[in-house]
Amino acid sequence: MITLVRRVAIACALSATLASCGTAEEPHRPPAPSKRTVAPSRPPTLAPGPAGLTPVFENGPRTGAKTVALTFDADMTADQGPRAAAGERFDNPRLIAALRALKVPATVFMTGRWAEEYPIQARAIGRDPLFEVANHSYSHYAFTDDCYGLPTVSEDRMRTDVEQAYAAFRKAGVREPMPYFRFPGGCYDGRALKALSATGVTAVQWDVVGGDAFATDADAVARQVLDGVRPGSVVVLHCTTSAAPTTERALRTIVPELRRKGFRFVKVSELIGAAGGRAEARTTDG
Repeated sequence: MITLVRRVAIACALSATLASCGTAEEPHRPPAPSKRTVAPSRPPTLAPGPAGLTPVFENGPRTGAKTVALTFDADMTADQGPRAAAGERFDNPRLIAALRALKVPATVFMTGRWAEEYPIQARAIGRDPLFEVANHSYSHYAFTDDCYGLPTVSEDRMRTDVEQAYAAFRKAGVREPMPYFRFPGGCYDGRALKALSATGVTAVQWDVVGGDAFATDADAVARQVLDGVRPGSVVVLHCTTSAAPTTERALRTIVPELRRKGFRFVKVSELIGAAGGRAEARTTDG
């Protein structure tokens, strides 16, 4: 017969064994690895200018790496829809195909009206990691008077016009449009910079005019770009067949020549990031 003392000893031994190995109901498991939530990086923007005005960016650093950003305006003024329907084309698939073939990153400043007219193209550009889509207004109406004959958007509609363009991008399926804005015609003043300050955008101008709008000589466009580019340059070109029929041919000269000179093509976001938050909020027309 097992004595009471022995029973107690056996029970204690069994209890110690279970305590060291875990119970059957709750087996021991190593702690699960922690899952760190990585917040998506925000595109670089510039700090607001004086009195909180929308900052204006024209070019990146002139020293250091020889970088250049090619930018393309996808223009379509709001009243051009019937013209497009009648056969006039405002997209340029050959130019986008050339950029892809040449492996050139670029920033496309798109109007909301263009995204509505060409949603498939807008979505394809917006989802291609080679490109980034930025805002060129919804209507392509000017934000100042006397801007190359463009109709003018009223001051109380300026912010809405920009926000409406972003809504058109999202509807077309553009992923993560950039917080950059280009004034139609490049025309702005202090009133426009103040009107857009609440949107948080950085206004992007340029320091090299491609001169491709309605040009018929691709070599002349190429020469103008090559003569003007410096480290950190922002080049303004167009990507609509009707407005810029020679741009695709000019690119096939511009790209290899700039690469031969040691330039690296980047998106506007990289130039703004390299600028380190420095901005200049001008109050005169761009």
